[in-house]
Amino acid sequence: MYRFSTPAAVVLGIGGLYVGQSVISGITFSALPSVLRDQGMPLDRIGLTYLAVLPWVLKFLWAPAIERYRLPPTGPSRSRSVVLIGGLVCAACLVLVGAIGPTKLVPLMAALMVIAFAAATVDIACDGHAVESLHERYHGWGNAAQVGGAYIGAAIGAGLFLILVDRLDWMQASLAMAVLIVLLGLPFVLSRASVPVAPRTYQPSLRAALRRSGMRKGLVLAAVYTLTQKWSLGMVGPFLIDKGLDLSALGVLNGLGGLLVGFVCALLGGALVRIWGARAVLVVALVLQAGALYGLAAAAWWSEVPQALLLGLALASSSAVMALGYVALYAHFMALSDPRQAGIDFTLLQCMDAAVSMVGGVGAGWIAQHFGYVTFFGLASFLALLAVPAGAYLSRRSGERGRSDDDPVRHRAASRP
Repeated sequence: MYRFSTPAAVVLGIGGLYVGQSVISGITFSALPSVLRDQGMPLDRIGLTYLAVLPWVLKFLWAPAIERYRLPPTGPSRSRSVVLIGGLVCAACLVLVGAIGPTKLVPLMAALMVIAFAAATVDIACDGHAVESLHERYHGWGNAAQVGGAYIGAAIGAGLFLILVDRLDWMQASLAMAVLIVLLGLPFVLSRASVPVAPRTYQPSLRAALRRSGMRKGLVLAAVYTLTQKWSLGMVGPFLIDKGLDLSALGVLNGLGGLLVGFVCALLGGALVRIWGARAVLVVALVLQAGALYGLAAAAWWSEVPQALLLGLALASSSAVMALGYVALYAHFMALSDPRQAGIDFTLLQCMDAAVSMVGGVGAGWIAQHFGYVTFFGLASFLALLAVPAGAYLSRRSGERGRSDDDPVRHRAASRP
């Protein structure tokens, strides 16, 4: 049992970190592919930017060490020190990214990999802190901070960054993002650390997480859901560029449009999860995504498409439906995570998400380059439809979550007053 800051302070702190992480993701997976395409780089090389997901795929390897450091046997948690060091590394490497420039892909990807490693480490501490700090009745706030913060960050990284690149230059845009990352981490770093009422005796481990049948089903669900929701994301920007949009217009779309649509749909998703439950919202999001991707395939087939329709389809697939569905998916992840090792449990689920994103992102560039956008978006739509029954089955709530199957004691956040 712990003594915590107020729920509002916890949500504010983790919200700033989620925004910062998504600024980096927006730059890497949305803004950079658009800049590279604008400079004439082929789609199969652009798809290689998804290799920067690799640290997010592998972070489960060092999550136990981070979690054991973060939660010492006695005394306050060390979440803030993990976040401080990781945030400074991210900011310093963003300055380096600005110095390298967007055309030197190999050193640029190396710097982005270091940033991804630091951001993934921060995420371990952030997610663990969120699960252990929020009573179950405040999980909706935490999910809103995750998904809403992700869309605010993506709007900045994929939108504002592109506008700064177009209006100023790559270096100044990168410096602005480095300063922003530091500022976004301050509420968490300056917050009060959680202090255990009794000594911590539990030893977090990957083995304990993988022993739970609910966690194993959650990993499969993460893979299926990510394949259908994120696989097409990296090609939407290049597709719009090829349809005639310039970087500034795409920046406004990703920024203002993505922010408003994504944030509103994140709030809507939170409300629907409370009314219908996570499972129903996940299924609805899969069906809607299949429709949006089919619309993009049709738009790729037609030579003349009204720009308003094109932008609406892009916003629907990359912002609206994803926000709606990921609120439900993260609520499911939070329910599966044991507060005694929440950093490990949530990390495992996110690693599966990242692994499928990386493989799908690289494959997406290859398919779009060699078979065209019609085939690519049509295949993505078909996979989303196939995932509906699988998602419905894997998200069924059965048994007791958040603990090992052979653990007779339930240490849930809901047990706190």
